[in-house]
Amino acid sequence: MKRDERCYPISEERFNEPVLPIIESSRISKGRPPKVSHYVAFCGILYVLRTGIPWRDLPAQFGQWHTIYDRFNRGNARRLWNKVLVTLQNEAGLSFEEVIIDSTTVKVHRHGGGQKGGFRAKGCPERG
Repeated sequence: MKRDERCYPISEERFNEPVLPIIESSRISKGRPPKVSHYVAFCGILYVLRTGIPWRDLPAQFGQWHTIYDRFNRGNARRLWNKVLVTLQNEAGLSFEEVIIDSTTVKVHRHGGGQKGGFRAKGCPERG
């Protein structure tokens, strides 16, 4: 069965090499085994992060949205996704020591832009 590349951007073979050992080493062995495979959960998390959809709108092929959300949230608390990112960056030879961002990539809330009229606050005497 061929999987949709938009929903599964990484092949299962590629996932098994660097990512799966990190996930399994950080997994807490209490409780029952997961109903959704690590691969499907990882691709579901990537899908939400890539598309920006709400967790509740996750396609059914990834399983229950709340299951995938819980896996993301628990992994985030254990800094699992940071470990995965660093491992993949090192494998690809990437280094993100410097990152350039501007207002086209980071949007500010309309109230976060400062007061109307520039830097001069109301009630402050003007500098002469």
